[in-house]
Amino acid sequence: MMLSRLKPQSEKKLTKQICKVVLDHFEKQYIKELGESWITVRDILTSPTCWQYAVLLNRFNYPFELEKYLQLKGYHTLLQGYFPYYPKSPMCYVSKIPERIPSDKYQIGKIKRYYLLNAASLLPVLALELQNGERVLDMCAAPGGKSIALLQCAYPGYFHCNEYDNLRSRWLKRTLESFIPQPIINIIKVTQLDGRQIGHIHPEMFDKILVDAPCSNDRSWLMSSDTQMASYRLNQRKELPIIQIKLLRSAIKALRPGGSLVYSTCTLSKAENSDVIEQILNSHNNIIPVDMKEMASAGSHDFTFASSGQEYGLLVLPDKGKPWGPMFVAKLRKSVF
Repeated sequence: MMLSRLKPQSEKKLTKQICKVVLDHFEKQYIKELGESWITVRDILTSPTCWQYAVLLNRFNYPFELEKYLQLKGYHTLLQGYFPYYPKSPMCYVSKIPERIPSDKYQIGKIKRYYLLNAASLLPVLALELQNGERVLDMCAAPGGKSIALLQCAYPGYFHCNEYDNLRSRWLKRTLESFIPQPIINIIKVTQLDGRQIGHIHPEMFDKILVDAPCSNDRSWLMSSDTQMASYRLNQRKELPIIQIKLLRSAIKALRPGGSLVYSTCTLSKAENSDVIEQILNSHNNIIPVDMKEMASAGSHDFTFASSGQEYGLLVLPDKGKPWGPMFVAKLRKSVF
């Protein structure tokens, strides 16, 4: 790879218009839920020049030259060596400064060498603790970044990637084919099922399940150029927890006794995060929350977590020098009794 191609994106490309309708809505809600923390979060979310991507190196076509370049530029690995249940933690590089490199270009006959993602997106993947040979479901898998990251952790015996939306499902397939070699592609099944029905179709089939649920995508909603669409989304926002709960109930049915699932969103909204988990725990006596304080402690160097109101999970707050998130992560285990 020619490292000379890795030039930061221009400031012009990073100029985006803040959607006032969405910002006003968020101001009213999040100042109540987050208190003074919202002021810092708002400053990051409304300043795209502060945003950056982590660089996840693809073990199936490892970019040694890029790795050396990142190290010389002062990047460091994210949570490397913390997870003893992985023989080698995924190699994900992050920087303390908002420098950007371009996405890896597709080349015919070659799989891509790295994937750019919000570093907080790696937390639900790592929380799942995927082991070699396990049967795993990524219920809402598009665009495919977390599926790619899961395959950096272990070799599942069977990997079911599902995406209900037709356009996003095609996007998912392209992503997998761009990063994963053929022998591994053969263990992956991509479907367009309604996630709310998967538990009925595949009862107690999976060892591990990731439910990266449809949610209020705070970053993208703030940058919406279509005010009418933004207003529509905000009006429909109250329906999202209903969908999220149905997806989780389906996942619980699809999970084998003793198995675990991770629920994640990219919103700050309490109604879509801790309230959803609380309702699930109140209505399922065979589901146990997993304490995530150890992960929070290990990740405190790179992430800022909400200090209160997160009894059943972690909420990553975008912060100065730590622009990652929003990302909510909760882990649940299904009892064997």
